[in-house]
Amino acid sequence: MTEAIVNLGSIPLKPEQTGSRFVAQVAEIGTPLGLKWLGATYYIVPPGKTAVPFHRHHTSDEMFVILSGSGEYRLGDERIPVGEGDCLGAPAAGAAHQLFNTGSEPLRYLAVSNNTSAEVIEYPDSGRVRVDVGATGYHRFDGTFKEGGKLTPFGYWEGEDIGAEKDGGK
Repeated sequence: MTEAIVNLGSIPLKPEQTGSRFVAQVAEIGTPLGLKWLGATYYIVPPGKTAVPFHRHHTSDEMFVILSGSGEYRLGDERIPVGEGDCLGAPAAGAAHQLFNTGSEPLRYLAVSNNTSAEVIEYPDSGRVRVDVGATGYHRFDGTFKEGGKLTPFGYWEGEDIGAEKDGGK
């Protein structure tokens, strides 16, 4: 059953962690609201961490709304300081992007995107490409592959630097 209203203060958060670098509490809010073509996720990222790898979508636009905290928006070769009230854009087929919490408090933000029938996502740091099909709020995962040569399925995190030693890829 879908809801008409989801309150961010009371929505159940799911802890996610891969290695010591990728850490967040996450809540999918688009699906509970019954949204099929608009995805929305609430992230809470602790200081010194990031939620997802550096990536570029080919068919989905993304927008991030910083609710509280401060961080750094890695957009292509740039690193842009961000804070409460900032809205960040990541157009489809634009520059790769990633958010880091560089502050001393949790970084809370909304990630909003259009859901498409198929998506191709590049991960420049690890040389992977992910293919998803099906618009349902969450795509039905199809596979992650290494760029170049034979297409061999890889795990989602394979090739990513999941340790904290690189300090957010700096």
